[in-house]
Amino acid sequence: MTTIGFVRHGVTAWNKEGRAQGKTDVPLDEEGIQMAEQAAQRVQFEEWDVIYTSPLIRAKKTAEIIAKKLPGIDFIQDERLGEIGGGIIEGSTEAERIAKWGLDWRNQDIGFEPEDVIISRGMSFVEEIKQNYPGKRVLVVSHGGFISRLLYALVPDGEFSRDIGNTSVTIVELKNHENVCHLYNCMKHLEVKEVQ
Repeated sequence: MTTIGFVRHGVTAWNKEGRAQGKTDVPLDEEGIQMAEQAAQRVQFEEWDVIYTSPLIRAKKTAEIIAKKLPGIDFIQDERLGEIGGGIIEGSTEAERIAKWGLDWRNQDIGFEPEDVIISRGMSFVEEIKQNYPGKRVLVVSHGGFISRLLYALVPDGEFSRDIGNTSVTIVELKNHENVCHLYNCMKHLEVKEVQ
C-alpha cells in the first residue's frame, strides 16, 4: 500500500489578512518559515521515500525546508499540486468581496477553477503515485483548498473540515478498495513547549 502524507504550506501574510491566494504566488512570511522548520523537525525521523511539491513559492519553500531534514530523497515539483484557481477574487478579503459583489458573491461567475477539474488533476497525481511508488511513503506539500477537496475524493466517507491548518500533516493509506485516513490535520509540531 502506498502512503501519502499531505502537508499544507506555512502561513503567509495573505493568510493572516484573510486574502484569497489561489494561484497568486505569495511567499511565506517569517512565521511561515518557522512553521515549516517545525514541520521539518517533526518528519525528519519518519521514513519518507520522496517529496512532491506544488510549484507555488509558499509550498515549494515549505518543501525545501522539510527536504533539508530528509537528505538524499528525490524532490519533485508537480503543477497538479497547485492551489485551486480563485479567479477574480484572488487578493481580496471577504469584506472586499461583499462590498464589490454582494453577499452572494460565491454564486456569481468569478472564475473559480471548476470542482471536477480540481479533482481530476488531483486524482491523476494520486494514480501516478500509486503506480510509481507501490508500498512507498510519499510526502506531498500543497495547499489547504486543494488538500481538503482531494481528501474528500480519496476518503468519501471521512468527516473532515475544509479548514486545513498551515503545516498540518494528514496521512492517507491508499488501498485497492477503500483508502484510510490515519491522521488528519495534525499540528502537534506547532505546540509551544514550556521551558522548565
